[in-house]
Amino acid sequence: MKKQVIGLLVILFLLCACGLSPAEQAMLTPTTITSTSAAWTKIPEARPTSTQIPSPTFTFTPTITFTPTITPAPTFAFPSVTVNKQAHCRYGPAVAYLHAADLAVGDAGTVRERAVYSNWLRIKFDKLEYQCWVAPSVVDLAGDISSIVKTIPNLQTIGSNQYGPPHNVTAVRNGDQVTINWEQMVMTVDKDRGYFIEAFVCQNGFLLWWTFSYPDQYSTSYTVKDESGCSAPSYGQLYTVEKHGYSQPFDIPWPAP
Repeated sequence: MKKQVIGLLVILFLLCACGLSPAEQAMLTPTTITSTSAAWTKIPEARPTSTQIPSPTFTFTPTITFTPTITPAPTFAFPSVTVNKQAHCRYGPAVAYLHAADLAVGDAGTVRERAVYSNWLRIKFDKLEYQCWVAPSVVDLAGDISSIVKTIPNLQTIGSNQYGPPHNVTAVRNGDQVTINWEQMVMTVDKDRGYFIEAFVCQNGFLLWWTFSYPDQYSTSYTVKDESGCSAPSYGQLYTVEKHGYSQPFDIPWPAP
C-alpha cells in the first residue's frame, strides 16, 4: 500500500514538471512522504473463536458398608435335677462303679450327659466341683433330656492307679457259664477298692452290657452266664481299683460258646 502511494506521487510530479519551465522546476523542493505506524489503520486479524469444553463435574457417591446385625444365639438351658432321696453319685453309669460322692435330699444340679448302655445321668451338682453319675430314680427331673448327648465314661480320666491291671487273667467255659480268674493284686487297706469287670455277654439272643465289682482285693474269681446265638461275640475287660481310680484294663481271653 505504501509503495503504491509513492509511485502515484512520482508520476504526478513528472507530469507537472513537464509543463513547467526550468525556472519553475528549480523552485520545486521535493517533499518526502512519510508515514508512521500511528497513521495506519490496523485491521484486526480474524481469530477463530475457541469454544472451551467444560471439564465434567464428578459427584462423589459414598460407598455404603453393610453392617450385619448379630443375633445372639440362645443359651442352652441344661435340664435340672433335685435329689429326692439319700443316694450315691458314682464315676460311671451303674452301681458297680466307684463311689464319687454322697447325695442328700434337696441337692440340686443340671444334666450334662446320658449313658449309652443304661439310663443313668451324668450330673453337675451345685455343691460339687466335678460331675458324677446317678440313677434317674434318685432325682426329680425338670426339662427335656432328649437333646443331651450320650457318652461312655473314660475311666482313665478319673485319677491315678499305682498298682496296674490284674495279672494271670484266664477264662474258662462250662456250657453257658464263663468263669474268670486272676491273681490277687496286693494293695494297702487304705487304697484297696477291689476289682471291676465290664463285659458284653449274650443272654436270650441279646448282647447285654454287664458290669460287676468286688469291694476288696481278696475275691479273684467271677462267673457270668454267656450263651450262644448273638450276632456279635462276647468279650470283657478287668480292672484293678484303688481309691484314686482305675488301672488300665486287661482284655479277658473270652472263650467262644
